[in-house]
Amino acid sequence: MPDTDTSTREMESVESFRLRARAWLAEHMPRIPEGAPPVSRADDAGVWVRDRELQRILWDGGFAGICFPAEYGGLGLPVEYQHAFTEESLPYEMPVHLNVPNFSILGATLVDYGSHEQKAEYLPKLLSGEHQWVQFLSEPTGGSDLAGCVTRADRDGDEWILNGSKIWSTAAMSADYAMCLARTDWNAPKHRGLTMFIMKIHQPGVQVDPIKQVNGSLEFCQEFFDDVRLPVNSPIGDVNDGWSVAQALLAHERNAVGGGSPYINGRNHLAEGADGARDNTFTTLVRALGTQGDPLARQLVAEAHALDVVQRGLVQRVSAGMGNGAMPGQAAAITKLFSATSGVRKTEIALLLAGVDGVTWPDDERTVGRDAGEPFLQRQALCLAGGSNEIQRNIIAERVLGMPREWAADRDIPYKDVRRNALPTSPR
Repeated sequence: MPDTDTSTREMESVESFRLRARAWLAEHMPRIPEGAPPVSRADDAGVWVRDRELQRILWDGGFAGICFPAEYGGLGLPVEYQHAFTEESLPYEMPVHLNVPNFSILGATLVDYGSHEQKAEYLPKLLSGEHQWVQFLSEPTGGSDLAGCVTRADRDGDEWILNGSKIWSTAAMSADYAMCLARTDWNAPKHRGLTMFIMKIHQPGVQVDPIKQVNGSLEFCQEFFDDVRLPVNSPIGDVNDGWSVAQALLAHERNAVGGGSPYINGRNHLAEGADGARDNTFTTLVRALGTQGDPLARQLVAEAHALDVVQRGLVQRVSAGMGNGAMPGQAAAITKLFSATSGVRKTEIALLLAGVDGVTWPDDERTVGRDAGEPFLQRQALCLAGGSNEIQRNIIAERVLGMPREWAADRDIPYKDVRRNALPTSPR
């Protein structure tokens, strides 16, 4: 384990850290070849193996978990140090798939709610790449109503017995552990009878099935739990207070998807909006197609660039507001909503730039047109991941702007008495 104790020595300056990172990256991390495509899809098992290898290199070099607590294997440094490292790392291969959910969502939630023993056991393995995590939240019958969870966990002596199903879990087939939300008290209202558990995935009673998407990806999975046994100390936070943990997790997810998480561990080398990026998807596309001089192409690239500039400014403003208390933590919904809507527009721009090359391509080749067409097929996922756009607008209205909450038929009644799979009645 690298020496990460910053408590007994003076903290180096950001610029000194940047220069040290620059030299270390040049010596230890593989450079990305010129003209390399964006990172591979997350359903490629080799991607996760490679990302774990890269994360281990960072860990051994003392550059893993820059903003995570030093007590649990991180460096305990402010976010400016992570930003500096990210900028320096853009020309190099980085374990970007582990960013979400490993570090910026689940690792961050474990820092917030995990016991000392849980953090000491799991965070170093997370930061070293030994473990990969996933979140088990959404359910086939739940839609956007996360608190409508019907997966149940029942206490049985020194164990919990888990039964139910989860869905849309990213790369669960490759993960080792999950944070799983389950109902533990059916007599409480739906938000107050939930518990968040740490669970080992590959064990008796757990079945993980990949889901084939319209673009051919098998990134998402559905899980089935049949009398899965969990240790008595599996809950994160208090039993029946899982909604508090879930709210923190979702806030971290909105912050991560919106681009404001301090735990983001590197960026895609072609990431739109990445400061210092040598290029981006749109300029790469027009150069490959030879349309640099086309007025419409130039206008579209400029529009994409403007969206990136606005997003960077928005992330900085909202992050600063949440940091100094001027904005509530739920303000991350603002950056998440903008990221989703602008992301959809940028997939449209990429397809417009690619033209017919973005509509058809050879099955066995990676082409610039394919790299534009495949994201377009999956563009609406941007408006669902981390919570739908409609949910984000509700959060902004009710929890940021202080507007009245929407009426709900199932509020403050025991969940066992809630009518499910039926149309709700209207208030009188």
